[in-house]
Amino acid sequence: MKLTWLPDAEVRPRRIAIGTFDGVHRGHREVIAGADTVLTFDPHPSLVVHPESSPRLLTDLDRKAALVAELGVQEMVVIPFDGAFSKQTAQEFIDHVLIEKLGATHVCVGDNFHFGAKAQGDAAMLAADGRFEVRIAPLIEVGGLPVSSTRIRKLLRDEGDVRQAAELLGSPFELTGMVVHGDKRGRELGFPTANIVPDERFVTPAHGIYACRTGQGRAAAVSIGVRPTFQTGRGVLIEAYVLDYSADLYGQEITLTFVDRLRGELKFDGIEPLIEQMNLDVAQTRLAVPVGDASGA
Repeated sequence: MKLTWLPDAEVRPRRIAIGTFDGVHRGHREVIAGADTVLTFDPHPSLVVHPESSPRLLTDLDRKAALVAELGVQEMVVIPFDGAFSKQTAQEFIDHVLIEKLGATHVCVGDNFHFGAKAQGDAAMLAADGRFEVRIAPLIEVGGLPVSSTRIRKLLRDEGDVRQAAELLGSPFELTGMVVHGDKRGRELGFPTANIVPDERFVTPAHGIYACRTGQGRAAAVSIGVRPTFQTGRGVLIEAYVLDYSADLYGQEITLTFVDRLRGELKFDGIEPLIEQMNLDVAQTRLAVPVGDASGA
């Protein structure tokens, strides 16, 4: 799939799906179905228009592009969203972006899609234009509720329900961060961990222990929380114990694919019961995550 920034796009007839598509969840996939081009925004418009209330995101641009590519889309066109673009009227968006720049012949959006300054444009405005065909995709429901990025964020942030989040997303949730030096506590306990610093712009699942898969297919038992047994005062930590792997990961970026939540965060009365529980967590991780044959983490 070709990734193009809007200023570099060449005019050609396009079947365009438009949206922020954070997470590229099952509802987004209904919008994208049949499109040869996905038109999206970076950064997320809320970061520019309402930065004080902007939600943490599910995907960065690279992850979004990878998920869109899996759907057979030919091109993803990215609008560099800034203060100037946020002031563009809905009619200007149709005239200058969809028609003049991209040559839209077909446009698909979700039925709750809004665009243009002060979100004055909507699906009905697109349908009334007449210069391109319009398909308005209905909301997809799972469990009697609409699938939305907001619902998925809540599942992850408040409940750590990575299984349900994956069902709504259509693929497992991923988190990427840089491995940094910690206080070596895991090594002292017999479970050397990679301390991961996530990007604060993105969702972090609720405190607890998770079975994950690394980018190279290895299983990892991952702890997210404040380590109440030790009262470190260091804030939220993400620590990944990569099973059967001992190479140095410091300074590397690592991607964790969340498979299941094993339990909530607990405070133990001492080191021995903690180690006993960590052994159980590792055993559960082995059962939950098939181990790949890759040599790297």
